[in-house]
Amino acid sequence: MTVTKTVEGNSKSLMASVYERLRADIVDGIRRPGDKMRFEELRETYGVGLSPLREALTRLAAEKLVVLEEHKGFRVAPISRRDLDDLLFMRQEVEAMAIRRSIERGDDQWEAGIVAAIHALSKRHSLTPDGHIDPEWEIRHRNFHDSLVAACDSPRLLLLRQQLTDHADRYRRLSHHYPSAGRDHLSEHQAIADAVVSRRIDEADKMIRAHLARTVDIILSGDDLQGSGFDD
Repeated sequence: MTVTKTVEGNSKSLMASVYERLRADIVDGIRRPGDKMRFEELRETYGVGLSPLREALTRLAAEKLVVLEEHKGFRVAPISRRDLDDLLFMRQEVEAMAIRRSIERGDDQWEAGIVAAIHALSKRHSLTPDGHIDPEWEIRHRNFHDSLVAACDSPRLLLLRQQLTDHADRYRRLSHHYPSAGRDHLSEHQAIADAVVSRRIDEADKMIRAHLARTVDIILSGDDLQGSGFDD
């Protein structure tokens, strides 16, 4: 009994580990859209057997980061203008809803979390000296947006939001044009923070929708996605 539980626990742990690593490689653009997920290569790269790999890929397929093609196997999900437009629509709706619920339910501690997050974001430039997005800024940027919805009381809504954000990050990281857009990130985020902390719901709603749309416009302003199989 104990041995069986230990084996099952180890199997789940392996699956969770390879799932997280595969997911990160897809979102970060290391595994490109349309890339075939060959089991032999995956076993060698991630050091796990077929069973954890199949489970991880099935889970990623459920999240639409991987597709399963009949008689062809698993591939990294493709990208397209239609998908990006749909992603923007969903993100605007979900993000605005989560922020609205946070504003309605947030307390002083929630407000303090937003103030702390925007302060931390202000201490870091979005770009490194060589023109790439700064990884630490990425973390603080994600933390700031998470702080806005921290008082939302719907776990399912927050889970959907997280999944949509990861899909958006994949597009953003595949687009090398994004960092050179000359965008005033801090002023944009500060204005959103002010509206949310002041509980100006309608203003915060408009700002977050415009913020997300602006990011998509910047991504589309270059042709970097074409090299990743972007279907316009």
